[in-house]
Amino acid sequence: MPTTSFDVIIVGSGPGGYVAAFRAAELGLKVAVVEKDEKLGGTCLHVGCIPTKALLQNAEVWSLIQNSKEFGITCGEPKLDWSAAQSRKDKIITKHAKGLEFLMKKHKVESIRGYGRLAGGGKVVVTAKEGTREITARAIILATGSEARMLPGLQPDGKRVVTNREILSLPQIPKSLIVIGAGAVGVEFACIFRTFGTDVTVIEMLPRIVPIEDEEISAELARNFRKQGITVHTGAKVEKTAVGDKGVTVEFTVDGKTQKIEAETMLVGVGRKPNTEDVGLDKTKAKVERGFVHTDAFMQTAEPGLYAIGDVVAGSPQLAHMASAEGVVAVHHIAQKNARPIRYDRVPGCTYTHPEIGSVGLTEAKAKEKGHDVKVGKFPFTANSRATILGAHEGFVKMVTDGKYGEVLGVHIIGPMATELIAEAVMGMELEATAEEFMHAIHAHPTLAEATYDAANAVYGLTLNI
Repeated sequence: MPTTSFDVIIVGSGPGGYVAAFRAAELGLKVAVVEKDEKLGGTCLHVGCIPTKALLQNAEVWSLIQNSKEFGITCGEPKLDWSAAQSRKDKIITKHAKGLEFLMKKHKVESIRGYGRLAGGGKVVVTAKEGTREITARAIILATGSEARMLPGLQPDGKRVVTNREILSLPQIPKSLIVIGAGAVGVEFACIFRTFGTDVTVIEMLPRIVPIEDEEISAELARNFRKQGITVHTGAKVEKTAVGDKGVTVEFTVDGKTQKIEAETMLVGVGRKPNTEDVGLDKTKAKVERGFVHTDAFMQTAEPGLYAIGDVVAGSPQLAHMASAEGVVAVHHIAQKNARPIRYDRVPGCTYTHPEIGSVGLTEAKAKEKGHDVKVGKFPFTANSRATILGAHEGFVKMVTDGKYGEVLGVHIIGPMATELIAEAVMGMELEATAEEFMHAIHAHPTLAEATYDAANAVYGLTLNI
C-alpha cells in the first residue's frame, strides 16, 4: 500500500475543507484534500446553499414579473419553464465546481478521490475503486460535514418524501407540499414553492417558526407567511405519516387536538446529523458526543494533531461560512501563524426567505437572561425610502444594546436584502462599536442600510424618519 506524506490532510472538500486547503497552501504547507464524491464542493455547493439560493432567485424574478404592473410594466402571460430553471441552477453548480478544481491546481493542493478514514497516528486510509492508499501528515482536519435527519420509519424516495437534496431535483413543481420543520431549510423551500404556486403547509414542533431567531423576527415572518398564503402550524407534533402512490398524509397534534392533512410531496427539514459515523474516530482519542466532535478554541480535538471543523463540531452553528472560518483558525494554528479563536457570538445567520432574515449576536430575550440592562432600537422598512422604491416594505431592523455603555449585543433584520445588510452589524460588533458609533457613521441616502442607522438612533429615542 503506497504511502505519501503531507503537512496537512483535509478530509472533505466542502466550504470548510477547501478554504482550509487554500489557506494552508498560501502559508507554505504541503496539502492533500480527500473527497469521497466525484466533484469538489460538498453539500453546500451541490445540494445545499448554492442550488437553493439559485432557485430562490428564480422565484424572486417570477414574483417581480407577476407584480410588474406596480412598476408600470405590462407583460404578457408569463410562463414558468421548470426545466430551464433547473438547468440554470445546474450551470451555476458546474461553474463553481470547475472553479474549485482550478483553484486546487493553482494552489498545488493534491486532490485525492476516495473515502477517507482516520487510522490513528496521523494516518488516513483512502479507499477508492482503484484500491487503497495510506497517506500521513503531522496534522489532519476532519471536515466531513452533515446530512439531513429523517423522521423515524421514513426514507426519501425523490418524489413523495424528500430532503433538501431530493427536492432540488423534482421533475415538476408539486401542487401541494407539506414541510416538516421551520428552520432555515424548511422556510426557504416553503417560500420557493409557494411563489411558484404550490399549496404549502409548514409544521413546526416548537412554539414558533425560525425558532433560533429573535421572537419579533419569528412573529414577522409568520405574519408574512400568512400574507403569502402559507399555512403554519406551530407547537405541532407529528404523530403519523403515510406514503401512497398519489401523495403523503400527515397526522399531527396541536394542543392535544389531532389534525390530518394530505399533499403531493413532503419535505423533511428537521435538522442535520454529522457525518462522523464511519470516519475512524474510534481509532483516536477525540471526544465524540451524539456524533459531534469536541474541540478547543483552535479546533483541536483530544487526539494530538487532529482537528475538526464545520458541521461535525459540537456546539458550532451548522453554517457554510462557519466551517470556512473554523478552517482558517485550524490552519493558522497548525502553521503557527497568528491563529485567532472565533467569537461565536459574532457569527451571522442568514435565511433567504421572503422577506430575508439576517441576524448576529444576542436576541433581546437572551440579552436579558444574561443580565444586561437592555435597550432596544427598532426601525421599520415601511419608513425607508429605498425599500419603498423597491416595493419591499416588509420587516424592520432591531438593534439590541447594553443600556450602560451602549454596546451593541445583537442586530436582527427581517426585510429586503437582510442577508447583505447584516455584514455592517457583524463588522461593527467585531470592532466593539456602540449604538452611538452606528449613529455617527454617515449612511448614504437613499439606501436600505439607512435602516440600521435609524435603528441605532432609536436606541436613544432620537429616530429621525418616523
